Amino acid sequence: MTREDHPKYSIDAMDVDDQDESVKKLQTELEVGDTDKSPTVEKTKKVTKRGRRPSQIDQKLKLERSRQSARECRARKKQRYQYLDDMVANKERAIYTLREELELYKKWCLSIDRGVIPAELEKSLQSTSSQKDE
Repeated sequence: MTREDHPKYSIDAMDVDDQDESVKKLQTELEVGDTDKSPTVEKTKKVTKRGRRPSQIDQKLKLERSRQSARECRARKKQRYQYLDDMVANKERAIYTLREELELYKKWCLSIDRGVIPAELEKSLQSTSSQKDE
């Protein structure tokens, strides 16, 4: 099938007549427009995407939701950092107390090496033995 045989590409005499009439109509419109000294401009419809176009109110709501979401995000971030700071502070306190306890045990070991039993060690041993008895 050639292009001329295809119905989509064939030119009928009627189509040519219709085209001639539309050309004549445009020419007369231009001539009439020239007498008024104001050019006639046909308004063409702007081609946009299909669907609902957001209105001004929707855009304001969207901006407000975005701001609210940003506020909440910043608040969560601040809360997360506060939680981490608290956890670090707790761990540092625990490390400090463990270091103090370690220093105490080192002193006791040095005392025992010299042949002296520290009084605090005796008290702690007695308290642990009394707890085991109960």
